[in-house]
Amino acid sequence: MNEVELSQPEKNNGDAARCFVRGQHSGVLSTISRRVDGFPFGSVAPFILDHTGSPVILISTLAEHTRNIDADPRVSLIVQPYSPDMQVAGRVTLLGRAQRLDEKSELGPRYLRFHPQAESYFAMHDFSFYRIDPVRIRYIGGFGRIHWVEPEQYLLPASALADQEEDILAHMNSDHAENLRAYCRYVHQLDDSDARMIGIDPDGFDLRVVEQVLRFEFAQPIADAQQARQALVALAQEARL
Repeated sequence: MNEVELSQPEKNNGDAARCFVRGQHSGVLSTISRRVDGFPFGSVAPFILDHTGSPVILISTLAEHTRNIDADPRVSLIVQPYSPDMQVAGRVTLLGRAQRLDEKSELGPRYLRFHPQAESYFAMHDFSFYRIDPVRIRYIGGFGRIHWVEPEQYLLPASALADQEEDILAHMNSDHAENLRAYCRYVHQLDDSDARMIGIDPDGFDLRVVEQVLRFEFAQPIADAQQARQALVALAQEARL
C-alpha cells in the first residue's frame, strides 16, 4: 500500500460504493423482460458515472434491454472487476429506474473519452443516453463487508466541476504532462510517456495509459476547479518526495 492510500481517511459505505463503481466502466444490466413474461434479462452494458454518481448507459432503441426499460424502467446494474475468485472480490449492485435523456451533447464527450470504440454508433439517431437514478445500492466491499446503502448516502450534489471538466483536462494534458507521468509512477508504479487525463470528477481522476484506464482517488470529494487544482498539486508534491 502506498502513501496516498495510507493518508486517506476511511470512507463511509456510500462513498466507498460510489468510488468502487467509478473504477469500473462496464457491468451487467438487468431489465424486466417483456418478451419472456417478466423474467430478469441480463446484458453487458458499458457505462460512465456522471459527477453525482449515477450510471449513464448508451443504448439503441433496437436493443432488447431498451424495449424492456421503455416498458418498465426498473433495472439493476451489477459492477464487479474480474477476479480468480469472484466470490471474494468487491462488487456493487445498483437498483434504480432508468430514464432516457433528451440529448447527447452534454455527456457525449465524457462518454467517448472512456469508450472511444462507441464513436462509430454514437451519432446514430437510434442511440440515446439513459441515466439510472439509484433507489438502493448493495455494496460488498469484501469478506464480512456487506451493506445496503441509500441514495442519499451514495449520491453527491451537483457541482461546478462537471462544467469545468473539459477545461481542466485540456490544461493538464497540455501543460502538466510530467505531473501525469509522476502520478502513474507514484500510485500505480507505471512509467509511460503517453499518459492523458480523460476524466476528473469529485472523487478523483482517470488517465488513459496506452490501452488501459488508471484510476486515482482524492482523499476527499472536490466540487470545483480550484479544489481540483489543490488536490492535483498536493498529489504532485507527494509524488516527488
